[in-house]
Amino acid sequence: MAALPPFAVTPQEAGHTLAKVLRSRLGGPSWGEVRKLIAARRVVVGDAVGSDEARRLKEGEVVALLDQPKPLPRTAHPERLVLRHLDDHVVVVEKPPGVNTVRHPKEWEWAEERRKLDPTLQDLTQWAVAHRLNRPAKGLPFLRIVHRLDKETSGLVCFARTALAERELGSQFRHHTVVRRYLTVVPGVFTPRTIRSRLVPDRGDGRRGSTPLPNAGKEAVTHVSVEERLPGYTLLSCRLETGRTHQIRIHLSEAGHPVCGDKVYVRRPDGTVFEERSGAPRLALHATELGFQHPASGAALHWAMPMPGDLQKFVDGLRGRVV
Repeated sequence: MAALPPFAVTPQEAGHTLAKVLRSRLGGPSWGEVRKLIAARRVVVGDAVGSDEARRLKEGEVVALLDQPKPLPRTAHPERLVLRHLDDHVVVVEKPPGVNTVRHPKEWEWAEERRKLDPTLQDLTQWAVAHRLNRPAKGLPFLRIVHRLDKETSGLVCFARTALAERELGSQFRHHTVVRRYLTVVPGVFTPRTIRSRLVPDRGDGRRGSTPLPNAGKEAVTHVSVEERLPGYTLLSCRLETGRTHQIRIHLSEAGHPVCGDKVYVRRPDGTVFEERSGAPRLALHATELGFQHPASGAALHWAMPMPGDLQKFVDGLRGRVV
């Protein structure tokens, strides 16, 4: 079946399933044919594979039918995943970019074969652990989520393998005792500072952001220092005191220095849009450091992960620019 160019979901289509909207746009093929297209990784919603035929679409979402199946990211294979630590309670992995950390709750009941069409880091980690232990993945403890990274962010992530680990690590995250440091690149000359604000799901333009209201939202604190001055840009180190959704991206954008490669938080306080000229291969954000107390033994654990090749090449290119 021929490809469909990208289209935005209309108000009339909003709320309908992906399969229904796709079938209508294609002129009424059989439901079976539509399901085969979705299962074959030929349908994308935004920048992600549309693998759930029952997904309810939202107005403005962009859908496309590709000529060929969208390949998995090169790093989205369990044999390529780097496990930095594995014991009975926790596993720490190096997350590649282009992979969601966890699956949407509505997809938790998917069979393993369906998961393999669009695996998350949670899936890949479970399969990698099974390979390491030479045991079937279905017989292993379910990986429990204690934190996550955005899809295009790379870096260190931990999962709990027991209820004890989930509870104890959750407590450490809530009490802000976990060490989390990120590297990122922003345009302009950034001055080191601590950014404090209260974040809300909608700051007034449909995006997450800060509010001036003292009792609204949740407190967010980011400590930002300078790693290196680059021609026209700054390589930053960001240490999270709190861990709110998109916290670093929001804080830096609202400070006038959006993360290079960000496609969401690009609007200035006056309403104008930042023009992306950096040439970043993706969101230039990397979780470089992670540390916590082991949930069972209490031992201090710490890992560091250097900037991956795509971002290192990007930074090297910026060093050679003439401004």
